[in-house]
Amino acid sequence: MYLEIITPEQTLFKGDVESILFPGSHGDFQVLNDHAPIVSTLTKGEVKIIGKMTIQEEAKDRFQFNEKQTILEIESGTVEMNNNQVTLLVD
Repeated sequence: MYLEIITPEQTLFKGDVESILFPGSHGDFQVLNDHAPIVSTLTKGEVKIIGKMTIQEEAKDRFQFNEKQTILEIESGTVEMNNNQVTLLVD
């Protein structure tokens, strides 16, 4: 699925990933390829992204990396998934 992560200041990432775990307002949830369309608000927490990500140098300080996943700490946000395209708007 294609993921785009956008902040008020810049676009942090655009590219394909395998799955994403979100800190939803009503509990954590995960999206995979062919997930049903969804729009949700997010709370403070970790967005965990599985899949090879190439992060531009100016955005790398926003992410934590390990061999299994990439983590983005957020204060709040909104996510929309439709047709294997995920748009993540975060503060």
